[in-house]
Amino acid sequence: MAVSATASAEPRVAEFSSDVHSISGAIPGLVWAFHIHDDGSVESLPIDKPLTARHDGWRWLHLDLANGLAKQWLKSSDLPATGIATLLSNNPHQQMHVTDGLIHGVFADLLRNIEGASNDIGHLHFLMTDRLLISGRHHALASVQCARESIERGACHLPHVAALLELIVEHLADGIDDAAERLATELDRVEDGLAEGTTSDARQTLSGNRRTVVRLHRQLSGLRALFHRLERQNIEGLPQPLRIAAGKLAQRLDSLDHDVLEVRERGHRLQEELSQLLAEGSNRHLKILSILTALLLPPTLVTGIFGMNVKGMPLNAEETDAYWAMMLLIVSPFVVYFIMRRFGMFRS
Repeated sequence: MAVSATASAEPRVAEFSSDVHSISGAIPGLVWAFHIHDDGSVESLPIDKPLTARHDGWRWLHLDLANGLAKQWLKSSDLPATGIATLLSNNPHQQMHVTDGLIHGVFADLLRNIEGASNDIGHLHFLMTDRLLISGRHHALASVQCARESIERGACHLPHVAALLELIVEHLADGIDDAAERLATELDRVEDGLAEGTTSDARQTLSGNRRTVVRLHRQLSGLRALFHRLERQNIEGLPQPLRIAAGKLAQRLDSLDHDVLEVRERGHRLQEELSQLLAEGSNRHLKILSILTALLLPPTLVTGIFGMNVKGMPLNAEETDAYWAMMLLIVSPFVVYFIMRRFGMFRS
């Protein structure tokens, strides 16, 4: 994780900031594109046709970074080299860099499948100037898709480009919140089963739950650190469209991380309870095995004695002695049983 800033107390707008919003032509690997006008109205741009240059408002371009042609386009563009390097980076660590007129970085996000957000982690790469946000991913991500749907429904107002990045982070937090609720629901089922004495599938469920919670907490902690560091830096000198509400986002992520930690602690307590139930079950089985061993020991001893082929063995003179030996085999376990019961060895 890294957040970097220039030493200048009053960042100046870089020379490229006045030209990037006029990007035109065909863009390979474009997943979607929006042009947000100065009055806040949103225009969806065609992805299969060349884009025309505009000098009002700002744009959001979302790219498929798994597309080789998209990578070539980024490398050949006039965008800042540091931002392009972040977009094309394979570094999985979350990071955010702030320089003159430019913010770029990598955020962790939940992958999106047909059913919606999953518990798997992907990464969103982005480059942001005062008139342009270029984001990219290698797999479908949940937060940017939710942000797109919010824009298309007209459910949000985006006065500047930083508001879009804030919207994406808010949806990212919502996705993690939903994932935490799903994990809590799994723990509810495990807890109900343990209360009923049922341990089937509980170990596997708790193991998967723990792995997911650890991944979510790790990524969420990294994201929290980025915005806390950004909050401590002097970003007032940046252009207004780049001033991210870092404090607000950091507070939301802090609260969310607290909820995730509660799920983790609850999982630990249920794991301990499950281990205790399994240990009690093992002790019961060992007790039963010990009792059976004790009950069968006298008949085994009798059988061993009468199986010795030596002279002078008792009950070896009459034809009915075999019946007495059989009776001794049958009676001896009951004698041991009553002795063990007398000493309270069957009490739980």
